[in-house]
Amino acid sequence: MSKQILIVDDSESIREVLAFSIASAGYEVLTACDGLDALKYFDGRPIDLLLTDYHMPNINGLELILKVRQIELYKYMPILVLTTENQVDMMKEARDCGATGWLLKPFNTEKLLQTLRKVIR
Repeated sequence: MSKQILIVDDSESIREVLAFSIASAGYEVLTACDGLDALKYFDGRPIDLLLTDYHMPNINGLELILKVRQIELYKYMPILVLTTENQVDMMKEARDCGATGWLLKPFNTEKLLQTLRKVIR
């Protein structure tokens, strides 16, 4: 069974590009348009990695990370933040909330896939 990755981004075009790239690499992909939409997937199903945007409506990336980390089954799941933000204090805040890593947009597909392979158990 292939690994399942949840992509959360309020930009439909970013979701589509990520989904295509990640699915082409052999992963199963789920998508959500914001943190609120993403929460429906944390219902006990296996999710091997969460890839989330930082700035989103309803529930942003940091709030989503905090909520996911409170769910026992997903407490140690790798979480990557994909964003245009590169400020050190924002990266530290994301790590403090439970993020595993940080990738910058625009992203390099090969670097993204290398990072996924590195952090997925």
